[in-house]
Amino acid sequence: MDAGFTAEQEEIRRTLRELLHKRCGPQELRAALDTPAGHDRALWTALADRLGLPGLAVPEEYGGVGCSVTELALAAEETGRALAPSPFLATAVLAAPLILALGTKAQRASLLPRITTGALTATLGAPGTALATALALTGDNGGEWAGGGRAGGVQARRAGEGWRLYGQAEQVLDGHSAGLLLVAAHTGGFARSRTLLFLVPGDADGVVRTRQTALDATRSQARVQLRDVEAELLGEDGADVLGALARAGDTAAAVLACEAVGAADRALERTVEYVRQREQFGRPIGSFQAVKHRLADVYVQLQAARSAAYYAAWSTAHDEHVGPLALAQALEALRTAAAEAVQLHGGIGFTWEHEAHLYFKRAAGDDLLFGPVHRLRAHAADGAGLFEGREVAV
Repeated sequence: MDAGFTAEQEEIRRTLRELLHKRCGPQELRAALDTPAGHDRALWTALADRLGLPGLAVPEEYGGVGCSVTELALAAEETGRALAPSPFLATAVLAAPLILALGTKAQRASLLPRITTGALTATLGAPGTALATALALTGDNGGEWAGGGRAGGVQARRAGEGWRLYGQAEQVLDGHSAGLLLVAAHTGGFARSRTLLFLVPGDADGVVRTRQTALDATRSQARVQLRDVEAELLGEDGADVLGALARAGDTAAAVLACEAVGAADRALERTVEYVRQREQFGRPIGSFQAVKHRLADVYVQLQAARSAAYYAAWSTAHDEHVGPLALAQALEALRTAAAEAVQLHGGIGFTWEHEAHLYFKRAAGDDLLFGPVHRLRAHAADGAGLFEGREVAV
């Protein structure tokens, strides 16, 4: 692994950081959260036009930039620093790779060019609250999470030449505003039980979308109800949908790890700036040894998480699957950095007016949505057979 970045990769980081600094400051961020979409549509258009962010990892034949997951992860690190609310994660990290992996030639040609220009946003809808399981992050995505032939989940049935869906999905990222829904549904009953992915326009008849009040307001979520909705099968019947979801999950975990590292880095940076200015007993509190030790511990944890996140992004192209472990380490680093930010900012760190609480809520929200951390690690250990049939030294 080459630990350095190319000039093009550094340019992506620099350009994105400059754009977000100008267009996604604290005031712009709060204003975007209050819009019906939950994000600044003009900023999303700018990210698409100037950087090709939605199609960063989409092949050039579909109008994308043709970069690797590493570039996608570096971009996420910058959006994480700013806590930029956008359809980036749902569209570019979850939906686009699944369309590319499973879609027919006609589906890829129809959808991916519109995604790369930013004209079409998309998201993945998993039944209930099973997003982390569907992506094989915290458990086996064998398909039971999609309904398993029982009540609940999302059920799919054939209707002539097409399909119809009935059920409900919670925690759908940007589900209230996405133009296209990729819905995971169960079909086939008990004997031929299987999970498939379906394409559903966001404004289709029978789709009821409700924006939810989430702990992390910068990560919009929605409840999507499907009431006998007409749908199109993504790809061919018999495709390895569960395998594609697991691969997408590993990629998403690596990208999310870098995003968490960016957020933790900014939280630590803001805290260091503050303790240099705030005075107590006639001197900056940053000069106190106890404060130095606490921030040094955060810095060490952050750097370890950054190394793990970069390696996870690089490993996706080398048949290694370490994304969930990197995500666990990054979420812990973010939780620590955000908690110290709140504490060391003193009374103002607990107020709504200060953005320290937004970083803490991002850490807690991601832990609930994609974790928790101990389950990420436990599932990775189970997959590696770490504690099976081996003696433990005492």
